[in-house]
Amino acid sequence: MNIVLYITLPLAGLILGWTIRWLYARFQLTSSEQKSERLKRDAVKEADALKRELVLETKDELLRERNTQEREFRERRQELNKFEKRLLQKEENLDEKLAYVEQQHSTFADRERKIQDREQELGRQEDNWRNELERVSSLTRDEAKKMIISSLEDEARHDAQALIHKIEQEGQITAERKGREILISTIQRMASEVNAEVTVASVNLPNDEMKGRIIGREGRNIRTLETLTGVDIIIDDTPEAVVVSCFDPVRKEIARRSLERLISDGRIHPTRIEEVVQKVTQEISQYIFEEGEKVLFDLGIHHMKPEGIRGIGRLVFRTSYGQNVLAHSKEVAVFAGMIAAEVGADTEIARRAGLLHDVGKGIESDGDSNHVELGVELAKRTGEDERVINAIASHHGDVPHSCVESVIVQIADALSASRPGARRETLDNYIKRLENLEKIAEDFDGVDKAYAIQAGRELRIMVDHEKVSDNEAREIAREIAKRIEAELRYPGRIKVTMIRETRIVEYAR
Repeated sequence: MNIVLYITLPLAGLILGWTIRWLYARFQLTSSEQKSERLKRDAVKEADALKRELVLETKDELLRERNTQEREFRERRQELNKFEKRLLQKEENLDEKLAYVEQQHSTFADRERKIQDREQELGRQEDNWRNELERVSSLTRDEAKKMIISSLEDEARHDAQALIHKIEQEGQITAERKGREILISTIQRMASEVNAEVTVASVNLPNDEMKGRIIGREGRNIRTLETLTGVDIIIDDTPEAVVVSCFDPVRKEIARRSLERLISDGRIHPTRIEEVVQKVTQEISQYIFEEGEKVLFDLGIHHMKPEGIRGIGRLVFRTSYGQNVLAHSKEVAVFAGMIAAEVGADTEIARRAGLLHDVGKGIESDGDSNHVELGVELAKRTGEDERVINAIASHHGDVPHSCVESVIVQIADALSASRPGARRETLDNYIKRLENLEKIAEDFDGVDKAYAIQAGRELRIMVDHEKVSDNEAREIAREIAKRIEAELRYPGRIKVTMIRETRIVEYAR
């Protein structure tokens, strides 16, 4: 009996629990259906309301549109009426003018007959005058005609020469203006930042005790570092700093990075110095190659040998007059490509030549070759185009130009180098150049005052109007420009402006 109870009670509990769950689920389902039905009714009501609202809005819009169309129709009807009135008025005016023209035509016919009679009379008088002239001048008709034709030929030749001179001047002005527009548009499409590197780098130290560790016992550490990197390490009284000095910026950068790593690591001895210098040298070599590839990618230049890529990358550590050579070369390449596109030249050759024109500045050489010769040798070794080689050789004017691309590279180089702010010079040289400019102008008779302005790009000269005429002022300006070209060295060009004015002052009392 107990066993039956033990079996029956759990089973009854399970059945009861299942029944309760089923009833609860059924209740939930019924509630959900009611809620769904309610939401459906609300949605239908809302849709009907929205529909009625849209119908009303549509009717209002149609009504407004119909009113607008009717108003425009009335306005156009009024305009047509006005236009019809104007046409009628013009037709009346044309009828009046036609009658007046017919009247004038009859008058002109009478005048034409009178003119024909007058021409016949003048023809008879001309024949009489011609006979009289032949008798007085003792010249026949043909001889007089030849004399007149000769005089007319001389006059026509003189007029033709004047016209040719005028056309040449206009052509020169047009060419200068067009060239200026091309250069200005090229410069305006390009904005470049210039970074300056110097030949001396300073390395900060955590404390002054580190100087002794850098020097090492009997100076072996500093000698090892200087020997491996080829630089001069200057340790003076400057607190917590040493100076790395080297003419080669690549070796200077290797020494600076190596010294910073040794200081950070703390282990400074000859063996560790060799390891660090070797590792940094490999990193710098890889960095140089990556910089060269980056510039080539930015400019869209392809198919260059590794030696040429490394030569370009080394320019990132070179400076000229305070201007980073790689940034300058990239700027020249962009300028050259833009100018070539404007004038219809080969843009790829122009960009390639612009990028490589100063590549010789990054090449180490023990000889006395200049950067132009080194760049030409590198370009020949890497199989560059003859036009690129000529552009490298002629960008300073030492070699004649053989193609238009080399001329474009020289122009782009001058633009980049002479742009204000691109290059820096010492204050003493800057002041000296300005003084020399003013002194050259003041040496000429009749010059009253001379001012070097625009950072030495323009020389403004004032002359005494009583001593110097307009033609003489023009001649003096030309002579001053020639003397500046012969005696001074400067980037770009210098504008000589001559001012001659007459001031008359009167007072009304």
